[in-house]
Amino acid sequence: MATIIRINNLSKIYASGFRALNNISLDIRRGEIFALLGPNGAGKTTLISIVCGIVTPSEGSVSVGGHDIVADYRASRALIGLVPQELTTDAFETARGTVAFSRGLFGKAPNPGLIEKILRDLSLWDKRDNPIISLSGGMKRRLLIAKALSHEPQILFLDEPTAGVDVSLRRDMWQLVRRLRDSGVTVILTTHYIEEAEEMADRVAVINKGEIILVEEKAELMRKLGKKQLTLQLDPPLETLPPGLKSRALELSPDGRQLTYTYESSDEESGIVPLLEDIRQAGIRFHDLQTSQRSLEDIFVSLVKEEA
Repeated sequence: MATIIRINNLSKIYASGFRALNNISLDIRRGEIFALLGPNGAGKTTLISIVCGIVTPSEGSVSVGGHDIVADYRASRALIGLVPQELTTDAFETARGTVAFSRGLFGKAPNPGLIEKILRDLSLWDKRDNPIISLSGGMKRRLLIAKALSHEPQILFLDEPTAGVDVSLRRDMWQLVRRLRDSGVTVILTTHYIEEAEEMADRVAVINKGEIILVEEKAELMRKLGKKQLTLQLDPPLETLPPGLKSRALELSPDGRQLTYTYESSDEESGIVPLLEDIRQAGIRFHDLQTSQRSLEDIFVSLVKEEA
């Protein structure tokens, strides 16, 4: 898959001496959903702001669609739609008016049909003539997405896009993002909802203290780091593990009614069957068996703790 954003040795040092980004290199592929995860202050918004031409880098280079963001600012910025965290628009403008105005800022000819489609896709058409000040918080978030899509960008940055949006509308927005990806739009997502990244992302990057500490295909990340647990509900309960099982990575609950085995996903076929046979040979009986896998949130928390 072709690269649409290329970031090379990028750093940002503010006048105070604070280093917000430190030597970041990253390629983002055309047509993928790329999730950028990190705690508050990790550098997510600074990185997005540099790519979008809002913040000037201290070192390094960024190209968007082959255009350098400094030397060829207009061409690179025209490829990008940005959904910021904060609403910055005329509170008394109408929803339709502000989306049409955003399209005009990029020198695009009026296209009422496109504006209508965008507003309908985001469940805003019924509010098209309402002033922005009258919209709910969730509607304002969706309006930001509409404004970002108004000039038909190839790349869409979503900086905490569903903050303040209720669960049902959040899922509607996820579907919209998938449709955009399927139409060829590259989507870069920052979010505090790890569930959102787990649901949608093709690839995941984790940023902490201004450095990228991991970039991985989501499926591969889950396979490598998403440890699994096998839980057996025992009947009758055990007082202690039999000697033959003490070498196994087994954990017996305090009441003796639950036995837990934690293992890597890659060890499932080779490890589970022999373990269950050893448990049977030891005379342990169980009436229920369950498996669970570590979530992306668990992986993210553990990675950030390791870098702390």
